[in-house]
Amino acid sequence: MARHTFLTGDRPTGRLHIGHYIGSLKNRVAMQNSGDYDNFVMIADTQALTDNANNPEKIRNSLMEVALDYLAVGIDPQKTTILVQSAIPALSELTMYYLDLVTVNRLNRNPTVKAEIQQKAFGESVPAGFFIYPVSQAADITAFKADTVPVGDDQEPMLEQAREIVRSFNRTYHREVLVEPEGYFPPKGSGRLPGIDGNAKMSKSLNNGIYLADDADTVQKKIMSMYTDPNHIHVEDPGQVAGNVVFTYLDIFDPDKAKVAELKAQYQHGGLGDVKIKRYLNDVMDGFLSPIRQRREQYAKDMASVQQILIDGTAHANEVANQTLQEVRDAIGFNYFK
Repeated sequence: MARHTFLTGDRPTGRLHIGHYIGSLKNRVAMQNSGDYDNFVMIADTQALTDNANNPEKIRNSLMEVALDYLAVGIDPQKTTILVQSAIPALSELTMYYLDLVTVNRLNRNPTVKAEIQQKAFGESVPAGFFIYPVSQAADITAFKADTVPVGDDQEPMLEQAREIVRSFNRTYHREVLVEPEGYFPPKGSGRLPGIDGNAKMSKSLNNGIYLADDADTVQKKIMSMYTDPNHIHVEDPGQVAGNVVFTYLDIFDPDKAKVAELKAQYQHGGLGDVKIKRYLNDVMDGFLSPIRQRREQYAKDMASVQQILIDGTAHANEVANQTLQEVRDAIGFNYFK
């Protein structure tokens, strides 16, 4: 059976939260442990700089935090190459070659980029690096010949653009050098985790998340402040389950589905208070987060070892990316001194 390669990553703009876990980290660990893949996980600091150029300290300070989060959830450096994007020079050169195969109009049509530009309120001042990051992302994927990319549903337009670049390159230079990637998406029904404030998305920028590194007291305070049903004033009042963040989290994190169904029925009928279900959710989340928190604390005791994991992973990633870059140069004919 042919072996596959996956590549995915995160922008180091803060610690990772449980939304990241549900959206991608959980899949990465499962794929890593399946033994079916060569695994690459990238800390995308170059991409983070595209909209944080005036605040590089934010990225530098977050890089090791993201590495700790990876290790805490079970990404194993013996099975997965963890790399730092900015330390792979081949990615920048590949991006330059791919930019010549993409039009400005095509970049303008990317719905994910359009949505993020609007969300970040750039107006007419969109950084060029941010505008072209689908091309940079294609370089990241193709450098490692990744055929599988674990992402959220909103990233499919980015993958389609990467596939277009692969086809264009292979067709233009008459060689099947690059590999088309496919997305590996969260199971249907897992969905995007809403923020604790009821916002449709848990987000670092909205400060409405539960972080993998949060201690037990912080998690409890966040859960007790969670958005529920604003019309559920008294315990005896019937409550709404739809749109109630507490039940959304229970659906995802509580393995006891029969218990969740029982709580929903009781809440809808009346007689179950918000405080009680929040305390129950806190117990569920503590069971989920405690082992992650403990592993994180253990790794944090020896940050020199964590840094060495990144050094070793990036060195291996450079070998792989440089090999792809040489094949790309050969296809173009930029091999004058061979």
